[in-house]
Formats: sequence, structure tokens, C-alpha cells
Amino acid sequence: MKRLSALAGACAAVAMIAVGATPAGADPNNINPFPGLNGTNGLPNLPGPTKAIFQLTGMASPNHTDQQNVLGTDLGIMWDDGHGHMMSAYGDTAGFGVPNLLAGSVWAWRSNVLYRSPAGADPSHGIHYNSFVDNPLPSPKIPGIEISFIPTAGISVNGVQYMRMMSVHNWGNDGKWATNFSTLAVSGDDGQTWAQLPTTRRATDGPWNNFQQNAFLKANGYVYEYGTPAGRDNPGFIARVKQADIANNEAYEFWDGKTWKPKDPAQAEPIVGGVGELSVMWNEYLHQYVMLTTDPFNSVVMRTAPNPEGPWGPAKVLVDVRGLPTAYAPMLFPYQTGSALYFALGIHNQYNVVLMRSPL
Repeated sequence: MKRLSALAGACAAVAMIAVGATPAGADPNNINPFPGLNGTNGLPNLPGPTKAIFQLTGMASPNHTDQQNVLGTDLGIMWDDGHGHMMSAYGDTAGFGVPNLLAGSVWAWRSNVLYRSPAGADPSHGIHYNSFVDNPLPSPKIPGIEISFIPTAGISVNGVQYMRMMSVHNWGNDGKWATNFSTLAVSGDDGQTWAQLPTTRRATDGPWNNFQQNAFLKANGYVYEYGTPAGRDNPGFIARVKQADIANNEAYEFWDGKTWKPKDPAQAEPIVGGVGELSVMWNEYLHQYVMLTTDPFNSVVMRTAPNPEGPWGPAKVLVDVRGLPTAYAPMLFPYQTGSALYFALGIHNQYNVVLMRSPL
């Protein structure tokens, strides 16, 4: 117990030094997940109609994810697993243990963790996790080779779970980073164990550069896949594939602004500009598709469209950067909730994820 307390104190001291990191920066090493010490005390109090309603992760969360050594984490990608659960995938995750000094981290650092919760549960009083999968797709975390391996999208197809992963080569400044490739990982046991699918790799130095980060949408018998280059403030693109062919790169079609073109991802034209991490779903209340992302100023914005490919309307600000400067990666709750929109939101200065509610 004394060794754990000493380690916590050392981590807190280093984290305090790093607390001045760039807002919503990319590098997950320069983080401070300790409530109070990182300048946070409870949920952020925002002006305007969008409110933070529940802390999903960290020591201050009712989920007490610190009991699984998840002190700090990001993303919060949610999808229905087809087996009565909602899956939540998180990205770079900080905990106590052997520091990952080679990668410049004082934390025991995992690239991904998963939580499950009941499917379709009312989110108005929070999302409550009932099971956990630790580091299912580990990364060597070797600088110059692969510094992390992070989920960017998740989906269930015929009861099989898929995550789109990005292999991060190195972190940059101001929301920029470089990837080696993106790839699918698959689980046939409801997310308990995962394996990469090497034939689905998409190298960054080729025609798949615009699909390094992703969002999934199921509609009309297809899986629609939104893509951007690595990092934030990029154009967004769209591809689609029959659901049964999700793991076949050759079966994808790409929207060129007028029609769907087969096989060649270089034919894809931008459907939206200046976006960060994406999340998209159909919204029955609006009778529109809804896209959440951050804009070039780092405000959280929503766009709507009548079709998966668009045309996407102007950005409506849900969370102004002046009210929450370090917000990033808004991820939609995957079930209909009437006139309220729920989404998970990363907050870098506390390096944890909160549940947000915005009226439509």
C-alpha cells in the first residue's frame, strides 16, 4: 500500500508539471487525471443548452473505473452489440503500474479498453458499466514504430463485433499525429477477445490515406464508413460496403460527389471539411442523419443531412470552445432518445470522458 501511495504521489507530481499541455492535444502522455489536482471539481458547468450530466470514467465517476486501473482515458465510442449490451471502446488509458518510459509516459499505459452496459438503457441518469475488457488489442508502444493502437469506430454485423483501429506512428502538435495504417479488428465472443484482420490494413502512404480515422453507420443494408486523414481539422470522406463484405477492402464503394464508384478510394471526394473525430447516426426525431465532430476552432458541432453521403448542412455549435477549451471526440449514444441528443465527450485537461445532453 505504501508503494502504491508513493507511485500515486510521483505520478501526481509529474502530472502537475504537464498540466499546461496544449488544449485537446494529441499526446496522451501529458495528462493529469487526478480530480482537484487537474483543476476540475465535478462536471463542467457550461453556458447554453448543452449540459454535462454524468462522469463516465475516472476516479470521480460513479462507475469507479479506477477500480479497473482506468484513471484516465479518452474517446468513448459506443455501439449496440446485438447481444443485449452496449459496447464502449476507449483509447489511450492511464493507470498505475510500471511506467511506459520508452514512450515518454509516467503511466502504465494501455491503448484500448472496453466496457459493457445494458443495451438501450435510459441515459438521462448516466451510463452504468457492468463488465470490462482490459487492453484487448495491445500495442508495443515503441517510438518510431508504433506508439499506440487506438479504436476509431465500432460496429456489430450479424452478431460479430468489429472495431476500426489506427496504428499511430508518432504524436504531433495541435491535434496532429501520423499513422502507419488503419485496420479492422474482429471479435466473435462479444468483445471478450479480439484479433486484427491483416487483409483489411489501409496504409497511410497510399490511396487509403483519407480513411485513417473512421465512423460507422448501418443503413439500407450497407455499412457506411466515414473517413479522415490522421489528426483533426481535416476533410471528411465516405465509403460504403454491403454488410457481409465489411472485411473485404475490394468491395467498398466511394462517393465522388455525384455517385458511388467501386474499388478505388482515391475517387472519394470530401463531403465535409474541417472536422476532427467523427460520429454519425440516424436521428428519428429530426428525420435526418446527424454528424458530431469538432470544428477547426475546437468547438463541438452538429451537422445534419437527408442521406448518409449528404449534403451535410452547416455546423451548429453544441459546445463552444470558450466554455470548454479542451473538449474533443464527441461520440453519439447509439439509441434514440427523443428530443435530446446524448454523446460522450473527451475532456483533455482532466483526461476523462463525460456524458453530455443537448436538446434538439
